[in-house]
Amino acid sequence: MSQSPDAHDAPADVDVDDAILAEARAEASGTSSAARADAAADADQPDPLPSPSPSGSLWRDPNFLTLWSGQTLSQFGAQIAELAIPVLAVLLLNATEFQVGVLNAANVAAFLLVGLPAGAWIDRMRKRHVMIAADAVRAVALALVPLLWILGVLQIWHLVVIAAIIGIATVFFDVSYQSIVPSLVRPNQIAEANGKLQSTYELANIAGPGFGGWLIGVVTAPVAVLATAGTYVVSAFALLVTRDHEEEHDPARRGPILHEIWEGLRFVFTEKLLRRIVATTGTSNFFNTVSTTLLPLFLLRELGFSPASLGLIFSLASVGGLLGAMATPHIVRLIGEGRAIPAAALGFSFVALLLPVAALTPAFAFPLLVGQFFVMSFMVLVYNITQVTFRQRITPPRLLGRMNASVRFVIWGVMPIAALLAGVLGTWLGVIPTMWVGAIGQLLSAVFVVFSPFWSMRELPDQHTGSAASAASADEK
Repeated sequence: MSQSPDAHDAPADVDVDDAILAEARAEASGTSSAARADAAADADQPDPLPSPSPSGSLWRDPNFLTLWSGQTLSQFGAQIAELAIPVLAVLLLNATEFQVGVLNAANVAAFLLVGLPAGAWIDRMRKRHVMIAADAVRAVALALVPLLWILGVLQIWHLVVIAAIIGIATVFFDVSYQSIVPSLVRPNQIAEANGKLQSTYELANIAGPGFGGWLIGVVTAPVAVLATAGTYVVSAFALLVTRDHEEEHDPARRGPILHEIWEGLRFVFTEKLLRRIVATTGTSNFFNTVSTTLLPLFLLRELGFSPASLGLIFSLASVGGLLGAMATPHIVRLIGEGRAIPAAALGFSFVALLLPVAALTPAFAFPLLVGQFFVMSFMVLVYNITQVTFRQRITPPRLLGRMNASVRFVIWGVMPIAALLAGVLGTWLGVIPTMWVGAIGQLLSAVFVVFSPFWSMRELPDQHTGSAASAASADEK
């Protein structure tokens, strides 16, 4: 699950990581646009931390609401492109199974190739400035798709290159995005901020694919991606007027880049609870990517669904994600933070089996897929909000960028490998057997958090107590 779209960060930090996951998403003019945006942002100085509102709610924080509004629109636009590009590849460019795998791999390859150094670089820079530049690059890259289509020269390799450029910008954006929340709100508001940002992501998932399917039918897939480019421009402007409270990093305190990368990796893999979360999320993302890489081929070619039907499935399914974001605080209060993580992992790992089952019952494929994605989205959101909040809370501020980059390196870095594997398996075995391989693998992904101390913990440790507090946080019998 694209833990992630930081995406989702979990099954999509499923890495499904996604605000908290959430996901993510080049010519000389693109470089100059990014430079101008960064220069404008550099003129800003951090304002003093404003007094909290009397209610303590982020609804009364105009600074957070500015960021939130920009991200709402850009996430909505991202859903259009995520639907339009596969439709373009499959229906207009007649991509093969392997070409679809390569295209999907190019989109997330940057997390494997530059994810680790990106975290160290981001920890040396103002994260908001990085996000502005990334939005500018993504907007220019997407604008090339309709231009090449109008000129009559668009080919599948163009889409692969554009996807790779967008992927690199998304690495920098997403790692900064997951690291900037603590510099925008107070520590006791981090969970609320993550919940609001992830709720927005799910609302975009609901409305975006349905609107995207309609838009593709009206103006064609290549032109539809212009809408996404426009939302990235709006996101960059919102970030320009947002004020963060991140302090400038002292260059004298910087160590060698390899040492800083290692410091981030060491933190992630020496924190016992965090290590288990990364193992489950990474395994789930790998096998979910194997399952879903060929999903456009299955739905559009074998089942004969239209782009509008495909968008409608994803829109209806995303209601589950919105409900999951809304329900997470109540679930955490009911069963505790610690138990929410393995409980959600069990849910999304078992329901993954319904995807290949839908392939065996084509007459009922539509409702079955809606139900499968609905439950998957619900469980992923419970998992992601809880584990991303834990990650942000336990990590020292100076390591936030490197922590998130190290986590993304694992949980998103496996995805290009899985996408290529899906292309090979799809060519060799066929689409449906490849989906079964992915579903069975996802079923096994939950073992790392299910057989763990999480079940005995109601409250998860924070930065001050560390993982050593696990025993102290266990319920009394």
